[in-house]
Amino acid sequence: MNPAVRLLAARSLRTHRRAWAAVFAAVAVTSALLGALALALGSTALGHARVERYAGAAVVVAGDHEVSRTTDPWGGEPQTATAGLTERVRIPEAAVGVVRAVPGVRAAVPDHTFVVREREGEGGGGERGRVTDPEAGPRTHPGRSWAAAALAPYALTEGRAPRRDDEAVVGAGLGLGTGDRTGGYRVVGVAGGPAAVYVTEVEARKRAGRPGQVDAVGVLAAPGVPVDTLHARVRAALDTAGLKDTASGRPLRALTGDGRGDAEHLGARPARSELLELLAAVSGTVLLVAVLVLASLVAQALQQRAAERELLLAVGATPRQVRAAAGREVVRVAGAAALLGALGAVPAFLVLWEAVRARPGAVAEGLALATPAWLFAAPLVTALLVTGLARLVVALGAGRPGRAAHGPGRVRRVAGFVLLVLGVGSAGTATLQSGEAAGAAAGAATVTLVSGCALLGPWIAGAAMRLLDRPFRLLGGAPGRLAAAGAAARSRRLGAALTPVVLVTAFALVQLTAGATAQRAAAAQAREATTANLAVSGTTAEEVRRRPGVTAATDVLRSTVVLARDEAGSPRLDRLPVLGVDPDGLEGVLDPGVVAGDLAGLAAPGTVAVGADRADSLDARPGSTVRLRLGDGVEKDLRVVAVYERSLALGEFLFPKAGLAPHTTDPHPARVLARTTGGPGRAVAPEQVALPGAASQAVVAAGVVAAIGALTLLSVLSTLALIGAGRRRELELLRQVGASAGQLRRMLGLEAGFLIAVGLLLGLVVAALPLTAFSWAHTGGLPYLPPVQAALIAGTVAATVTAGVFGAHRPGGRTG
Repeated sequence: MNPAVRLLAARSLRTHRRAWAAVFAAVAVTSALLGALALALGSTALGHARVERYAGAAVVVAGDHEVSRTTDPWGGEPQTATAGLTERVRIPEAAVGVVRAVPGVRAAVPDHTFVVREREGEGGGGERGRVTDPEAGPRTHPGRSWAAAALAPYALTEGRAPRRDDEAVVGAGLGLGTGDRTGGYRVVGVAGGPAAVYVTEVEARKRAGRPGQVDAVGVLAAPGVPVDTLHARVRAALDTAGLKDTASGRPLRALTGDGRGDAEHLGARPARSELLELLAAVSGTVLLVAVLVLASLVAQALQQRAAERELLLAVGATPRQVRAAAGREVVRVAGAAALLGALGAVPAFLVLWEAVRARPGAVAEGLALATPAWLFAAPLVTALLVTGLARLVVALGAGRPGRAAHGPGRVRRVAGFVLLVLGVGSAGTATLQSGEAAGAAAGAATVTLVSGCALLGPWIAGAAMRLLDRPFRLLGGAPGRLAAAGAAARSRRLGAALTPVVLVTAFALVQLTAGATAQRAAAAQAREATTANLAVSGTTAEEVRRRPGVTAATDVLRSTVVLARDEAGSPRLDRLPVLGVDPDGLEGVLDPGVVAGDLAGLAAPGTVAVGADRADSLDARPGSTVRLRLGDGVEKDLRVVAVYERSLALGEFLFPKAGLAPHTTDPHPARVLARTTGGPGRAVAPEQVALPGAASQAVVAAGVVAAIGALTLLSVLSTLALIGAGRRRELELLRQVGASAGQLRRMLGLEAGFLIAVGLLLGLVVAALPLTAFSWAHTGGLPYLPPVQAALIAGTVAATVTAGVFGAHRPGGRTG
């Protein structure tokens, strides 16, 4: 490298240590945040269903719990979308005989699973199994045949194996001993392992209720037979036999290694996909915020040295040398900061992952999030990315030395206006969409509007100050005149200070308001939809109707469906929550808010009711047909009998229980809603479908909102610190010509007030457009934010700006 460039970079770096400190802090935090997200993405991508029940099996033969859709988007390369199924896909019992005949197979064990529900008073005597809350219901445990326990393997630690249909062995995790009772069975033995109930094979087959079908077949290898060899033989035998699953007719799967867990933890794969999508979306948002923050800070650091760069050019330095020196400075600062941030990414990731694991329901049952040692090199890659990003900003910002003195150019102004127009257009598009499409359009609107405001910052600040110029001069006295004059002379500096304030305000409002609006609307719909005054678990609507005083009752069965569609020519598979109900027991119990058709039509087979938003997107109405894949992958064409409006609470589709139950792993209702005569009013928890992955999304979203909020607040402080460093001579000159420390403090207070008021107002306007569009499309109403959270945003911004302005300048003492 040119010695002159090295000398210029070294001297400038020492001279402007305070200015580069702000950039150093922002780069370090950005690198730590991106590094932590990279680790989370890697851990989730490597995640898999935990192998527990089949840990001792070399191969597991099971149904295919994944569906796919392939299209040729606009004549391009074929694209395939996949989605995991959440209900058990069973296989023919004939597979047991086929596998047993394979050379090298020591045993082929059929696995029948079912649910065991404790009866009142069971569970070891006393009150241990008694149900005191009618809505809580009895405890449930997985049930299997004792022969299948050998697949783990779990061995007896006490007692003996079951011999009669009313005898059982229980897992040690159940906390029972021989002689106790559970689910109508007498405990005759205790085995190792988690809570489970093991019965005879005949009883397990009967309780599973699927004659001629099994859940899976565990294959134990003969001594000395390698797993790969056995897998190839089993795969060949299944292909020769031509066996298909009993749901959709897809070929059977032969699973080994970590893949065996897919046969026992059905929710793990879908939960992993959803968490991966969430982290990818969040990472994109963080990257965009980081670009805005770093671009603003680095550009501000370079702009403050415009006179110095002009002087270097005047004394013989070439533009190339000036650009190279600035780039070397930034790379040295950003490189060290990014490396420090990469080190901090590891504890940040560990804290986030521990918070996810600690929250009940945040991680799907059986999902193992892998963290191999080599994965912790990922933050180094993100550190290089952040350093390269900072260098790119320099290449763009210092591309033409000599131009900065002339202020922002026409290209920047045009680009800013174009982004504002695009943002308004995206917000308008969101009002015409529904669901995820509306959310994506609203998110794009937020990013483009904030970016437009960042480019137009100097003009926005100048226009706002022109409106406030007269009040400042009339009411502020000498400090007001100083503030107005400074703002008029340095609109670009004021715009740079305003940009991060708008960014943090808009981001916080969008992130918090979108979630609060959706939750409030869903809760309101759930309260309106649930008209029952009694809820009972562990029974059925048929049994409840026999109770005195019950006038109506319906089972509530929860499941999911997969809806196939095309989006911009690409295939998409959406997994949606649904309910199964008794159509003849809904009156006075559950009111979905029907707007077309009649729910009584659900009594006919092959029917479904559709939420209003989903019906609009599918162009569905009573009498039309929709095609869905049910929870076990069976594809059906269903006739629409009604359209209802309370889909945020009850899910996108309502099925007759009789049509949904055969396609679920456990056909027993989640709970029974009933209406009784003379009973209390709404004393029942509102019925609301829990969206898949909601708990994990809440934890990750909360952590990321806090992290990005901290990053943007740091950018506010850093920008104000940079501006303060560049105003040292200005403030010193004001003190020399007679301005007192009190007058300077009042001047700075007016500037801080200006930044707070304009920043909050502009951030509110930027956020209001996409939020209103999203809320109108998603809930049909206006956005909502709890007043406490709104006050917290305003207070945090005000405190941060005030601290940044006064901390950077310190009138009456040293500045910068």
